[in-house]
Amino acid sequence: MQTMKFFIYLFICAGVTYLIRMIPFVLCRGKLENQFIRSFLFYVPYAVLGAMTFPAIFTSTGSMASGTAGTVVALILAYRRKGLLQVAVGACAAAFLVELLRVLL
Repeated sequence: MQTMKFFIYLFICAGVTYLIRMIPFVLCRGKLENQFIRSFLFYVPYAVLGAMTFPAIFTSTGSMASGTAGTVVALILAYRRKGLLQVAVGACAAAFLVELLRVLL
């Protein structure tokens, strides 16, 4: 890629990113009083993060079965209020065991 094209694309991406972050500050100068909008905006980052990562969980391993096993174990451990490290290690171990069984059988 040419250097000039790269910098043009870089400045366009930087401008779009800046506008996305700047527009809410310009349009909403006062505190939002509407409880629905405030709660909606509070949960948007969690919803976007979930929408981006959840499909990748099932496709990150060699098969759908190991991704599903890791997800189920992670959900069970998280429901039982285990720590982040325990949940991550448990999910990885479950996915690894399912992949190992899949290869051996």
